[in-house]
Amino acid sequence: MAAKGRVTIREVAERAGVSVATVSRVLSGNYPVPSATRTRVMRAAQALDYVANAHARALVGGGRKMVAVVLRQVTSPFYAQVAEGVEAEAAERGWLCLVGATAGDPQREMDFVQLMREEGARLVILVGGVVEDDAYRERVAHYAHALDSSGARLVLCGRPAPDPDIPALVVEFDNEAGARAITGHLLSAGHRRIAFLGGLPGNTALDARVAGYRAALAEHGLPPGAAHVVDCGLGRAAGHRAMTELLKSTGDTGEFTAVFAGDDMVAAGALRAIADAGLRVPDDISVVGYNDIPLAEDFSPPLTTVRTPAEELGRAAVRIALRDPEHAAGAHHLLGTHIVVRDSVSPPPPGRAPK
Repeated sequence: MAAKGRVTIREVAERAGVSVATVSRVLSGNYPVPSATRTRVMRAAQALDYVANAHARALVGGGRKMVAVVLRQVTSPFYAQVAEGVEAEAAERGWLCLVGATAGDPQREMDFVQLMREEGARLVILVGGVVEDDAYRERVAHYAHALDSSGARLVLCGRPAPDPDIPALVVEFDNEAGARAITGHLLSAGHRRIAFLGGLPGNTALDARVAGYRAALAEHGLPPGAAHVVDCGLGRAAGHRAMTELLKSTGDTGEFTAVFAGDDMVAAGALRAIADAGLRVPDDISVVGYNDIPLAEDFSPPLTTVRTPAEELGRAAVRIALRDPEHAAGAHHLLGTHIVVRDSVSPPPPGRAPK
């Protein structure tokens, strides 16, 4: 999708057949205007996809420095930490931060982005992995060009750009490297039968973690068939349900001696399911997670996991976009991860270690 030039208020006036002053009065809402004229102006503005320039409004005192962060859900510890980072960085710079939740609904996301564009938000930050299909790629390209045409900027936080040529800044962490490292930790402890719990085909973040898991198995000489990915998605309930089914299908501890959960909430559900089955972690089965949410060290047992820089991800999204606004669009910044070792991993139980 090619970017189009910024629509001016004069073009709206010409299309509506009124003066520039009349368009200004309608859009500001501060002056009485006949309803028929108002309708004509609003239809012209909508047809041209006109949005008042946020920078121009700021020059006359009508705009505010705003950053909007759009999340799937506010109850997720990971999303909450990213939002905290955005808010902290924005506050330090005297900017306002608005938070919107979409529950994964593309229409709600689109409506929120358009609202923030109309309200003059300078930065709109979309957070978290997504299923990258054609509809998503088209939607994000539209966001990026529409925001760019109105003097704003799109930031993709924790996900890659569907097209490197769109005017969007990407700030993410290395999901594949983190997954490779935590799988390597299990392999170094002697595990060879490791299940990945939490796949969601097409999701950019989880696909990268599955790729890292598979790469680590291959690096240790295991055949492709050694990988076992359970596509249950994320969340504590999904982890509990999938782990319960895995234990039933393999006869309690059965085939697998370790589980790599796609994130810490999946791990929380898996830990509960293992306890419900009368088994112990890590004596009977080892469990690792991803993200290192604040509660991970309070799990029973404390969870070995991958620490992702969630708050720094949010801070960096704001800091990088504002530090070099002329060159931020199209740039890609990758943050690192590291393993946090706690008490949820031990060698395979005697008699179940690979020969």
